[in-house]
Amino acid sequence: MLVKTAVLLLMFFLPIFLKAQDFPFELKLDSLSISELGGIQSYAVGQHNGKWLIIGGRLDGLHRRQPWAAFDTIGHNNQLMVVDPIKKEIWKAPLDELTVTMREQLSSTNMEFIQRDDLLYLAGGYGYSPSAKDHITYPYLTVLNVPYVIDAVINEKDFSSGFYQIKNEQMAVTGGQLHTVNGVFFLVGGHRFDGKYNPMNNPTFVQTYTSAVRKFNVEQDSNSYTIAYHGEIKDEKNLRRRDLNVLPQILPDGKQGLIAFSGVFQKDRDLPYLNAIEIDADSFRVIPSFAQYYNHYHCANISLHSVKENRTHNLFFGGIAHYYDSSGFLVQDNDVPFVKTIARVTRDANGWMQEYKLPIEMPGYFGAASEFIPAPGLPVFDNETVNLDELKGDTVLLGYVYGGIKSSVANVFWINTGVESIASPVIYPVYLIRNPFAGITLNEQSVNALQLQIYPNPLEGEVTIAFTMPSDGDATLIIKDLMGVVAHERTLKKIRKGEYVKDVRFRDLKRGDTYYLHLTVNGKTVTQKMIVN
Repeated sequence: MLVKTAVLLLMFFLPIFLKAQDFPFELKLDSLSISELGGIQSYAVGQHNGKWLIIGGRLDGLHRRQPWAAFDTIGHNNQLMVVDPIKKEIWKAPLDELTVTMREQLSSTNMEFIQRDDLLYLAGGYGYSPSAKDHITYPYLTVLNVPYVIDAVINEKDFSSGFYQIKNEQMAVTGGQLHTVNGVFFLVGGHRFDGKYNPMNNPTFVQTYTSAVRKFNVEQDSNSYTIAYHGEIKDEKNLRRRDLNVLPQILPDGKQGLIAFSGVFQKDRDLPYLNAIEIDADSFRVIPSFAQYYNHYHCANISLHSVKENRTHNLFFGGIAHYYDSSGFLVQDNDVPFVKTIARVTRDANGWMQEYKLPIEMPGYFGAASEFIPAPGLPVFDNETVNLDELKGDTVLLGYVYGGIKSSVANVFWINTGVESIASPVIYPVYLIRNPFAGITLNEQSVNALQLQIYPNPLEGEVTIAFTMPSDGDATLIIKDLMGVVAHERTLKKIRKGEYVKDVRFRDLKRGDTYYLHLTVNGKTVTQKMIVN
């Protein structure tokens, strides 16, 4: 994963409130360790008969800021790994039996992947290519037979015939997500990143966001595969995002689809997206009146759907976020720190979405670039969404959170020397427990439609205010000091419906002091804490 470079100047507080229960379950996290398993992050995984096949990813923590140290070859995962979480056994095999292009792609980070039946599909990925003598995003789709490869690794047999690779420039993507809708592959978001990572944007790389949903089929003929490309849905404003979460959905009309949650970075600001995108077989749309605050970079996730209630629940486990909860308030941190938050986004039969903070948290600043590996035997729909109505018993093993980056503190990017974070080696079984009285917190800001963000400008005393107007009208800004004294007040007149962005200079504010900013639109008020630098 590639993270941001913005400077923290502001922190904002937004109230959240308790609401009625619509998810009569609680989550429980256990933990287990397997000797010699090791940590890994940003990897791909397939499974068969309860055993996992781990491919690619990195063995270290958050990438460092120095171009010579970021994404180095020492951190490459150059082997296949089979894991049995029940018997606590592992088997490893180097990639030496594969072709050069396969070895290079399959040791890369942030490949897009999806398993359908026995086949695992791996697209793109970023890493150092010895043959290209540079860091590249790999232009390949690799297809492998999961049961065959798992058996070969365990029994120390040649596994090379279980792999097939196709070169295709449309597959040169990293940090996106690969899913299927009605049997068609959807490659959502991501970017092509060639060259050495450089957080100061010096000319050591070329980065191109796909800003698209690319659609294709993979056709098999005897022992070969071909890609039938079906074009793409492209949108530079709404689909220009990477390191996002994309979850399969049963849409309110009963059809299959996807929802793309958050991701980075907005085109005109170095901050995550707050909105979410619904994707169906033919098109996409921004989901109105919804904003996600708790989980913005890719993290372990899973979706559950109830046909009886026509309601889908999407669970997110930790990671990195623009906001976190502190004593009942949302805090906006423009450094976009690691978080412990486990959250749920629920969509009802009318398409209305709301975000909830669960009372349970991750065991530390953990979850970014981890994966959720579903337990075998779960009742699922064709698109792998869990069928909530068919779960049996009061306690159900949903699956496992494994790998990802575990950080020692919330913000390590600016001080990262390579030891402040690690790739997590711990496996966390996740249980779903029936409990109609489970504590739950609705994030009211997720449904107020304002999506207020404030971010720094290099000029002292000036900030950029961005929010969404639900309809034409006026907005009021009031700034008060810690004693409640009004330091600044203005009315923004005749704002058109849609996104509003304005640079505002507050001449009456004292440098180093803390203030509360109140934004009121159509009777709704958001209060945020602002530190003036």
